[in-house]
Amino acid sequence: MNFKTLLKITAGEPVFSSSILLTGDVPVSSIRKQLSRWVSKGMLMQLKRGVYAVSIPYAEKEPHPFLIANMIKKASYISMQSALQFYGLIPEYVPVVTSVTTGRPRIIDSKAGRYQYRHLKRNLFWGYQDIEIVKGTGVFIALPEKALLDLIYLVPGADSVEYIEELRLQNTDKINLNILNEFAEKFGTPKLKRAAENIKRIIKN
Repeated sequence: MNFKTLLKITAGEPVFSSSILLTGDVPVSSIRKQLSRWVSKGMLMQLKRGVYAVSIPYAEKEPHPFLIANMIKKASYISMQSALQFYGLIPEYVPVVTSVTTGRPRIIDSKAGRYQYRHLKRNLFWGYQDIEIVKGTGVFIALPEKALLDLIYLVPGADSVEYIEELRLQNTDKINLNILNEFAEKFGTPKLKRAAENIKRIIKN
């Protein structure tokens, strides 16, 4: 296989799984060696075992960090500070892309950046949507209310008024208080119910 064939198979997608190259009667060892050669030449970036991104200028576009995060860990969605920044709810730049997953927590450092995965119980893995992050490409990202509650759930003491005020929430019209209440109830913990009440008071003030 040559590199043009690879680009044709991946159909211009900047991030792909090596499994799409292993259909049919294909020598697995040969494909893996070829991928390793392209990585060493800087034509591909290996994001994790079996997941690659086409390097610029060979890619038509740089992959969005959220797409990379979704591809590295399939059972995950963007949440916490990363989602809050995406919605314009916090003013700070967030250098690490944070997702939640029902799998083990981990941090992955790659040439494409740092990706953090926080663990959530399976019964809390909800409240996300598929958003077209760039034309023709969607990613799973928490709803604004769920991103905020995920953050508070996973950070000790984050339900306090002091912590919530330190977030410097802005554009709060994007937070639906009815959905916030509904989601806090669904978490089923006193911490999240307290947090929802504190968030409402801060927004109203």
